[in-house]
Amino acid sequence: MSLLAVYDELGNLLELTRDYEEIKNRLASIGVVFERWQANKELDFSAGQEEVLSAYRDDVERIVKEFDFKSIDVVSLTPDHPKKEELRNMFLSEHTHSDFEVRFFVDGSGTFYLHPDDKVYVVLCEKGDFISVPANTRHWFDMGTQPFFKAIRFFSIPDGWVANFTGSDISTRIPSHDQIVRL
Repeated sequence: MSLLAVYDELGNLLELTRDYEEIKNRLASIGVVFERWQANKELDFSAGQEEVLSAYRDDVERIVKEFDFKSIDVVSLTPDHPKKEELRNMFLSEHTHSDFEVRFFVDGSGTFYLHPDDKVYVVLCEKGDFISVPANTRHWFDMGTQPFFKAIRFFSIPDGWVANFTGSDISTRIPSHDQIVRL
């Protein structure tokens, strides 16, 4: 089940909720869109990009039209991926993007860490969760030491995912994805 945990910058837990409406409203207060989508059909984890996009066609088309996305892809990672540690480390440091970051979790889970002010909003996203992080929001992402997720990624700029790292070590003070899933 999805959750939202709010920490201070020292890593002290301030709030914790698993209630969808509370998560949605709390994230909206910092400009983040959080939705739950329904699948048109159940998918096996081995489903390819075309099958995934077809299953979520109505929602994907609505979002593409609303935000004029230029490209969409499907990314997936499993615990047996040979570069899982390298890929995980790419996203673990706080960074920003000039574009907003939009993901829909088709399967599995991953954790977004949002740092728009003096708090860190930790969002455990699971199957069915859609999240849109505003441009220039300090954040990072953790898929855990044994990653298992499949997500649709939406891009409005041709370059796709381009990170501007802040140099902050704050991500070392907040619980990891592996710790968050145990809350």
